[in-house]
Amino acid sequence: MTTHDLTKGYESGPVVDGISLKVSAGQRLGVIGENGRGKTTLLRLLAGDLAPDQGTVTRHGSLSLVRQEMPFDDDETVGDLLNDALSGSRQALSELDSAATPFDQQRYEKALAHAEDIEAWDAERRADIALKALGADHDRAQKLAELSVGERYRVRLACLLAERADVLLLDEPTNHLDAHALNFLTERLRQHHGVVVLVSHDRTLLDDVCTQLLDLDPAPDGEVHLHGGGYRAFQEAKRAERQRWEQRFAQEEAEHEELTEKVERAQSRLKDAWRPPKGAFRHKRGTRAANRMRNVARRLEALGDQRVDAPPPPLRFAPPDLSAEGDLLHATPLEVPERLKLTEPISLGAGEKLLITGPNGAGKSTLLNVLAGRLSPAVGTVHHAGRVALLAQESSFENEDATAAQLCSRVEELGLLRGEDLARPVRRLSTGQRRRLELAILLSSRPHVLLLDEPTNHLSIALVDELTEALQRTGAAVAVATHDRRMRTDFSSWRTVTLASSSQSHEGSVDSK
Repeated sequence: MTTHDLTKGYESGPVVDGISLKVSAGQRLGVIGENGRGKTTLLRLLAGDLAPDQGTVTRHGSLSLVRQEMPFDDDETVGDLLNDALSGSRQALSELDSAATPFDQQRYEKALAHAEDIEAWDAERRADIALKALGADHDRAQKLAELSVGERYRVRLACLLAERADVLLLDEPTNHLDAHALNFLTERLRQHHGVVVLVSHDRTLLDDVCTQLLDLDPAPDGEVHLHGGGYRAFQEAKRAERQRWEQRFAQEEAEHEELTEKVERAQSRLKDAWRPPKGAFRHKRGTRAANRMRNVARRLEALGDQRVDAPPPPLRFAPPDLSAEGDLLHATPLEVPERLKLTEPISLGAGEKLLITGPNGAGKSTLLNVLAGRLSPAVGTVHHAGRVALLAQESSFENEDATAAQLCSRVEELGLLRGEDLARPVRRLSTGQRRRLELAILLSSRPHVLLLDEPTNHLSIALVDELTEALQRTGAAVAVATHDRRMRTDFSSWRTVTLASSSQSHEGSVDSK
C-alpha cells in the first residue's frame, strides 16, 4: 500500500496533510497522535471509504476495515456479518468447482491459486476460532441490535480476522477486549501475512505488534515521521525532539529580535541623515554603514526562511481538586439475575481506590451501573454519602447539535479540548474528542465518587498517562473497570474486585490490599 501527498481537510483546516508513505507485506504500522489529529480519517482514506482532497492511495490485494463505531441495520444478524466475511472464500471455492466441471485447465489453475492464497478451505474454521477466542460466539440468528456495543465490535473483529485480507485496517481494536481476547488478537496480528495498519491507545499492543509507528502530532519540519523501536523508544525520542524544538525556537526568536533591532537602528540613523565626521574617508564610512545594514537585513531574511514554527502548546490535562471526606459509598452483596452476583460488600471512603477485573460478560459494567444508582439490583442495596458520577464505556449525547462549550464551560480549562474545537457541534467532533468532552462534563460536576468504565477507550496515549496519574492522586473515591494492561499494572496496588466469567455464575469477590 502506497500513499502520495495524501491530504484531507474540513472547515477547520487540513486533518491529514500531505502524507506519503509505503507499507509492504509483513509490516505492521501503528498510527499515533492526539485526539483530533486525523488517525481515523487516515484509516478511512486508506480504505477508500473517504475521498482525499489531494493525493493518491495505491492498494494491492483485498482490504478490510474495522471502525471504532460499527453501523448496522435493525434486522442484521450475527450470521449476516459472518456470511459477508466468508463470501470471498466461498466464492473462491465455488469458482474452483465450476472450473473443474467441465474442466478448464487455465481457469482451474487460476482459481486454485487464488483459493490457496486466501486459504479458502480454512475460512470457516478460522471464523469459529476467532469468534470463540474473542468471546463473540453468539447464535447466528441473533440480531446485532440485541448485542451490546462491545459484543457487536467483537463479532465484526472476529469476522475480519477470518477474512484473511491482504490489508488489515483497525481503529482502536482493543477497546472491547479482555485479557484472553487481547492475547489472541496480538498473536493473530503478529502472524498476519500482509499489511497491518492500526490506530491504538494500547501501549502494550503497539510494543508487541508494530514494526513502525507513524506519528501524526506536529514536528519541527511540519512533516509526519515514521519511528522504529517500539512505543517506549518513540516516547523518549519524542520528548528529546520536543526539547530541541523548544530550544531552537527560543534561540531563533532571540536572534531575530536582535537582528531586527539592529536593522531598525541602522535605518533610523540613515533616515536622520546621519553623516560621518569630516575627513578623507567620510564617503567610505557612509558606504560601510549602508553595507552593514544590508548585511544585517540579509541575515534577518535568511533567518526568516529557516526559522521553525513555534511548538504548539500541547493539551495538558488539568484535573480539578476533588476533595472529599469520610465514607462515601457502601454496597451490600449484590445480585442482578443472569448479569451479576457479588458475594461480598464494597465500601469506598475518600481517597480510596478500587480496581474491578474480570473477563467480558462477567458483569463489570453492570456492577458500576448498580453502584452509580442507574440500575436497581434484585438483591442488595447501595448507599451514597456524596455526589457519584459514572463514565460509561461509550459516549452518548442527547443533543449532538450543541457545541462543546455549551455542554461544558470548563472543557478548555481542564485541558481536554482546544479553543478552536469549543464551537464545534458534538456531531463534528472525533470519537476521541467526544470522549474527552464527556470526561470534562463528569469532572465539572465535582463528584466525590468517580466510577469509570473502560476509561481509556478512544483516548490518546498522552491523556491516558495523565488520567492515570490524576486518579492515583485524587482525593475522591475511585472505582475503575479496565482491560488496559498498562493501566491495570499501574493500579496493581489498589484493592481489587474480581468478577468471574458467566460459566461461573458472575460471582465476584473483593481482594483487600
